[in-house]
Amino acid sequence: MLKKKEVPWYSNHRIRIQDNIANWRNSSCRLHWNSSCDCNGGETTWCFSQVKGTLEDDVTEADLISCVEFNHDGELLATGDKGGRVVIFQRDPASKQCVPKKGEYNVYSTFQSHEPEFDYLKSLEIEEKINKIRWLRRKNQAHFLLSTNDKTIKLWKVSERDKRVTGYNTREEGGRPRDPARVTSLRVPTVRSAELMVEASPRRIFANAHTYHINSISLNSDQETYLSADDLRINLWHLEITDQSFNIVDIKPANMEELTEVITAAEFHPTECNLFVYSSSKGTIRLCDMRAAALCDRHAKLFEEPEDPHARSFFSEIISSISDVKLSNSGRYMMSRDYLGLKVWDLRMETKPVETYPVHEYLRSKLCSLYENDCIFDKFECCWSGDDQRLMTGSYNGFFRVFERGGCGRRGELTLEASRDAAQRPRQPLRARKVAATAKRKKDEISVDCLDFNKKILHTAWHPHESIIAVAATNNLFIFQDKF
Repeated sequence: MLKKKEVPWYSNHRIRIQDNIANWRNSSCRLHWNSSCDCNGGETTWCFSQVKGTLEDDVTEADLISCVEFNHDGELLATGDKGGRVVIFQRDPASKQCVPKKGEYNVYSTFQSHEPEFDYLKSLEIEEKINKIRWLRRKNQAHFLLSTNDKTIKLWKVSERDKRVTGYNTREEGGRPRDPARVTSLRVPTVRSAELMVEASPRRIFANAHTYHINSISLNSDQETYLSADDLRINLWHLEITDQSFNIVDIKPANMEELTEVITAAEFHPTECNLFVYSSSKGTIRLCDMRAAALCDRHAKLFEEPEDPHARSFFSEIISSISDVKLSNSGRYMMSRDYLGLKVWDLRMETKPVETYPVHEYLRSKLCSLYENDCIFDKFECCWSGDDQRLMTGSYNGFFRVFERGGCGRRGELTLEASRDAAQRPRQPLRARKVAATAKRKKDEISVDCLDFNKKILHTAWHPHESIIAVAATNNLFIFQDKF
């Protein structure tokens, strides 16, 4: 890793954000609700739209979806899998023209992003699994996205080609070179229409900067830099520079036996390019300001919920570990996901969350068995709706939870299921599911003892402007939408 004085672009970046960003402590006027609320005053009725992937029972490990991400306008939806592949879906133009609109997507491009590798120095295999995908904002006809496995980040360019050039002087139509001695006259090449081809090509490869597994990448609002985080360090990159990065967080102790926590997720603020947050396995979230120091070893704010000493148990530290953190689109709020629930924090109040949503509280009595089968270490992601009024995260048995924050007149919370049964009833409202925490259950409830813990909904995504959600269930991608 290069030192600060060897990375002049980082110094320039810090000077620029110091000049352009108002003081954070006096910028409360920037923290506002997103005005693009799609609330219609009625209740959201979710229905099945599409399912992508095979419905066969024989599923290979490489086919399991490991990340899901909409681009900034929702026209493209990308998934990564454990086999290192990226599949991009494009919104069907006809589905946007019909009334009501439909959330239907077709396969746009498929490419191999990462291959399995072997670290000969450490005698370790590096999996090809795609950990995260992040879209860049579109600046021209092409699309760009970042994808990462445990060690290497790649910048991909996805572009269309529907024209071909014919009438070359130096080669035949098939591409074979022509004998220059046989060229007796010059001709002007012509451009003709051809079948549409979508090409994905790697433009940058950012490697050799992380000792531990990369768990997060996040693009900065300046669209020039991004961060990557592993268990102990967070690095800042410039999109144009592949051989230099700057270490902005380092929590590695001098003696690894003194290690008490690891970094679990990190994300840039959506509008303030000098701010970012990162969560830890101890259930804390730190807000850092890059204007304060080059190495953000001291946080600007620490978000931590006071621990109830009466509720402490052997599993307390495990279930309090934060698996995902997401800042709201407005930048005022922050959502964190631990094993049992969701918490919403106001960036102006560090002492406690302003909202708490239990996701599967009925599993608290099952923590011992969940520890034995390693399910207690599952990393659930979470996401905001485009208007910041709703939250979504996953659970077990193919269930996922949607929470209404209030103010739009909708129901407070829903437990829905991504299953093959939903695919049998297109455009029909999804039936809300209920789980009974005890042996006594009602007719429409499912017992907690009957849950399938192999059907995990770990990865979800919400369309940035519409009520369309994507849910990854093993090797299938389910797309649901508001019926109205």
